[in-house]
Amino acid sequence: MVDLRAKPFCLDDDGIRWVEETLVSMTPEEKLGQLFVLLKPVPGADEEQIRTLMESAKPGGMRWQGGDKETVYRQNTLFQRYSRIPVLIAGNCDDGGNGVLPKEGTFVATAAEAGAGDGTETAYRMGYVAGKEAAAIGVNWMFNPVADVYRNWRNTIVNTRSFGSNPDRVTECVRAYIRGIRDAAPHMACTCKHFPGDGWDELDPHNSPAHNEAGAEEWLESYGRVYRTMIDEGLETIMTGQISLPAMSRKFRPGIRDAEIMPASLAPELLQDLLRGQLGFNGLIISDASHMIGMAGVMKRSEAVPACIAAGCDMFLFANDIAEDMGYLKAGIEKGIVTEERLEDALRRILGLKAHLKLYDESVRCPDRAGLACVGCEEHRQFTVQAADRCVTLVKDTRGLLPVNPADRKKALLVYVQSTPNSKGYRGDGVREMITGELERAGFEVSQCPSFYDLEIENGVNPMNFVRMMQTGRREDFRKNYDIVFVFINIKGYAQRNVERLSWSSGHSMEMPWYTEEVPTVGVSLNYTNHLVDCANIHTFVNAYGPNRENVRAAVEKITGKSEFRGRADETVFCGRWDTRL
Repeated sequence: MVDLRAKPFCLDDDGIRWVEETLVSMTPEEKLGQLFVLLKPVPGADEEQIRTLMESAKPGGMRWQGGDKETVYRQNTLFQRYSRIPVLIAGNCDDGGNGVLPKEGTFVATAAEAGAGDGTETAYRMGYVAGKEAAAIGVNWMFNPVADVYRNWRNTIVNTRSFGSNPDRVTECVRAYIRGIRDAAPHMACTCKHFPGDGWDELDPHNSPAHNEAGAEEWLESYGRVYRTMIDEGLETIMTGQISLPAMSRKFRPGIRDAEIMPASLAPELLQDLLRGQLGFNGLIISDASHMIGMAGVMKRSEAVPACIAAGCDMFLFANDIAEDMGYLKAGIEKGIVTEERLEDALRRILGLKAHLKLYDESVRCPDRAGLACVGCEEHRQFTVQAADRCVTLVKDTRGLLPVNPADRKKALLVYVQSTPNSKGYRGDGVREMITGELERAGFEVSQCPSFYDLEIENGVNPMNFVRMMQTGRREDFRKNYDIVFVFINIKGYAQRNVERLSWSSGHSMEMPWYTEEVPTVGVSLNYTNHLVDCANIHTFVNAYGPNRENVRAAVEKITGKSEFRGRADETVFCGRWDTRL
């Protein structure tokens, strides 16, 4: 059972009294609702919709969902107004405040970017800005930082979200991120995820059952070291990944059959024996999203909902159908799958976290609207600029091309490679034009290589578009027309494919790097760090970590010698191949 006086709750007599009095006053329906963190089915701040949801479901937590800062602020304050028991309101801020406010919030850096820089200042500022901007709109629970160790270069779900492949580096950056949160928002809880650790498998648990195949001792010296350190330092919550850890399941359950090895959210040996027992975690455990195939695809939902709580999760993230899922949990309690002791323990941890955050104080759970002024403020924007300067990384320059003087290599061809559009409404993402502007600002004359998507928009569906994309032209003409080629790669996916790789807009496309031996070529990744596996013959390559103006400008300035490259490449950028180093 939980000790509410110990870390991370550290409650005094008044806090414990609030927990116990609240628990005694709760109806069976309220107890059920407390175990769920829900999404509002329809985004926005419609008061009647929110009132109906909160009064009928009585959720213990809500995941942010909305739009602009005024709308989200109103939505979150309404969540609190129509809930008898204060609500945990969660945000997901991998890169800064843009995680809760995509258009107005501040992107500071990705974790991969922060990990590439010296020290931990960038990681700290990621947490500080995330905490400041999220707290301003009423968020009190951060589903961050990502504590995964990036061991498999093929893994793209945490490629940019992990601080790196070295457990010590991950630990110091995770610690700095949390310190930033606590300095910015004293009434904000932090979450390390995705226990027992993503970054080992190449599979995305959104799409497939996924596994961490580290041996028991190897896990303790890598992923386990990160978690043990943060637990010792008072981490409030841990999110379980929909990821199994077979070596530990077999260690704690000798003779367990392969078919019985479950993701952490459903594995009592991982949550009770390993996390609570061996690692000594006294805080709150929440499952990762329950619609992920790593969980939804391995057990019937009617069984999985109660099994998740019985295994040791204190809160269940998201509902498929709210009434149905709550019915499944109620049935599990009635059947004894979730014991009364397990239910009471989970409820005390949930209420204990709310008391720890002082959410019983209205001024804490409903912040002053004046705080919205910090969202996207100039101070936070300068952190983005400084992070890019510190962290943009020269991965290789094996032919000594850099620095490039625009006066000597003025005529530039820009090849912009992007993720495949998934909407007929696609009309460009604006990034290529922004890159063009930054190259021109540096002194280049820029021509844009077409893409198949552009031709289909300009010319309509026409087989000649494909033919045109195959036509590279005479090599002598190419060398006469261009002094340098810039290949900017902006590919990023999520919960759609297990592995995201460089994908050209059409087969045999003129975009492909046939030109690297004709004129000097510079490759720049704006997202993933592992693109060299698909274009090893680009001999000068930069990881810029973000498709935003600040990161692109920093990359161009460093390529042209206006400033120095200061980032350090993680070994995973070479993808375990010799040719990527050439």
